[in-house]
Amino acid sequence: MNVYPFIEAEKQGDHNVKRACELLQVSRSAYYADRAGGPSLREQRDTELTGKIAAIHDDSRHTYGSPRVHHELQGQGERCSRKRVARLMRAAGRYGRMPRRWKTTTIADPAAVHRPDLIGRDFAIDLGQPAALDTRWCGDITYIHTWEGWLYLATVIDLASRRVVGWAVADHLRTDLVADALTDAVNRRRPAGSVVFHSDRGCQYTSTQYANLARDLGVPLSVGRKGQCWDNAVAESFFATLKTELIHRHTWPTRKAATSAIFDYIEGWYNTRRRHSTLGYRSPATYESTHATHQQVA
Repeated sequence: MNVYPFIEAEKQGDHNVKRACELLQVSRSAYYADRAGGPSLREQRDTELTGKIAAIHDDSRHTYGSPRVHHELQGQGERCSRKRVARLMRAAGRYGRMPRRWKTTTIADPAAVHRPDLIGRDFAIDLGQPAALDTRWCGDITYIHTWEGWLYLATVIDLASRRVVGWAVADHLRTDLVADALTDAVNRRRPAGSVVFHSDRGCQYTSTQYANLARDLGVPLSVGRKGQCWDNAVAESFFATLKTELIHRHTWPTRKAATSAIFDYIEGWYNTRRRHSTLGYRSPATYESTHATHQQVA
């Protein structure tokens, strides 16, 4: 209900405007702003927030929904509720990207040597006590359609920080693809101790070639159960995010163009800047930086 006509009536009856505003719980500044025909203070604040929300949404490549936009605003020192951010985003026609369902493409080797599951779906992160980095990795393979044919991407992800610590692309699905990704991870991170690598039962990961490479690198291998994609949920989740925020939004004329875009996404956005809900809406790089600080204090 608009209370300002009542205040105006009180004023015409020689009553005090200040007292009328107090009785109706309306600020005097809001009353005079309304009387002048200008936007209210709340409307002015909404306009200011909408501008900042639009800038954050643009910077996220139009991928952030209200939770991540809200945390980004908090990081900038803004105080507002998540519901207000959601309302303003809807009003501005700004929406986050939602992942599609994925389908399993793993081709298991029935003759492969049995390996244990050393992870057991234990993907939880204790934000109060950062887990040790480079002790548990996971990985998988996905495919990207280009006009030149399929491009395949293999990743290695640190389960503690959700950072993509190694990756490789190729136009084939031979074991060399996943071997290159694991080698890339080891060369980048130089783990001080033994680091478990977890995957599904795809024939590339259960091959003798891969087992020999992992042994030479000092990486114990772990595999999930047959037909259970949730046993490798972190790797699957990354691919869902990658395809939602990048792959499915464009067409890819060449493998080179897709590879360049993947590099920019992983190294320039996902690892370094994208806020991850599992990490308390911090980026993997920020989480690892916090972990390093805790280690120094300890």
